[in-house]
Amino acid sequence: MTPTLVRQHTSHADSAARVDPSARARDWSEIQERMLVPLYEAVYDRLDVGPATRLLGLRCGSGLALLMAASRGAAVTGVDSASPERLALARERLLPDTPPGRAGSRGGSGTRARPTARLAADPPAAGTGPAGYTLVTALEPIGGLAGDSEGLGELLADALPLAGRGAAVVLAGWGPPERCATSSVLRVATKLADPVCGTRTWRPSRRDDLEEVAARAGLKPDGSGRVACPFGYAGLDSAVRGLLSTGLFDAAITATDAKQVDKELAEALHPHRRPDGTVWMPNVFRYLIARVP
Repeated sequence: MTPTLVRQHTSHADSAARVDPSARARDWSEIQERMLVPLYEAVYDRLDVGPATRLLGLRCGSGLALLMAASRGAAVTGVDSASPERLALARERLLPDTPPGRAGSRGGSGTRARPTARLAADPPAAGTGPAGYTLVTALEPIGGLAGDSEGLGELLADALPLAGRGAAVVLAGWGPPERCATSSVLRVATKLADPVCGTRTWRPSRRDDLEEVAARAGLKPDGSGRVACPFGYAGLDSAVRGLLSTGLFDAAITATDAKQVDKELAEALHPHRRPDGTVWMPNVFRYLIARVP
C-alpha cells in the first residue's frame, strides 16, 4: 500500500461531526478523493491532456482532478453547485491567493502556475464566459445512488453549448459489483435507508449507465475503458470517514442516526482489514468517452 493511501488521520470522536458539511468536504479532500487518481490519470493519458486542452470539469468537488490537469498545462474551469464546501477547498488548491468572491480572477504567486483556472457554482451562461472547451469531464462516478445520473443530464445540457464541435466528453461510473469490493460495504446504505428513502440508496451499476446518459445528451460514444481504483485506508476510522464523505450513506443517516451507520459500516469493513490494521478494497471503475456532434 502506498504512503498516500495510508496517511494517518485524527479521529472524530463526535459522530455528529460527520454530518457537518465542512468536515465532510474536508474528509473527501483529505481521504477519499485520492482513491480516484488512477481514473483521472487514465483519462488524461488517453486524451493527451496538455497545454492545448481547455477543460470544463463538472461536479469538480475539491479540485484534485482539475489540479492534475492544470499540472499538465491545461486551462481548467471547475463547477460544482452541489457542495459549496468542496468548491471552497478547490479554490484553496487552484487559486490559493485569490480573495473570496474573485475565483475567476488572477491572484498572486500561487495562481501564476495556473493563470487560467476558474471555479464557479454553475457553468457560465453561453456567450458570457469562456467557450470552445475541448474537453468536458464528469469524473464523479455515477451508479452509486439510484437516480444519480438524472442530475448529470441536466449539467451536460448546460455545459455542452460551451464545448466546441468534436470536443470530448468523459463520464465515469462504478464498475460491475463483482469487480468492486466496496459494493458489499455500500449495501449497508440500502439496508439502513430503505424504510424511509430507498429511492436514493445504493444500487448496483448497470452496464449501459454511461451510454444512456450520453445518448440522452445527444453525444456520440467514442471509446471506453476500465481502471483499477483500489480504496486503501490507514484504518477503520479513516475508512468510515472517507466512505461517509461520498454522500452515499446520507439517506441511511437520515433513516437511523450517524452512530448506527458508523457502527454497521465499521462492521462491514472488517473483512477488508489487513493484519497491520489498514483497510484495502480493490475496485474497478469505468469511463466513457463521447463526442459533441
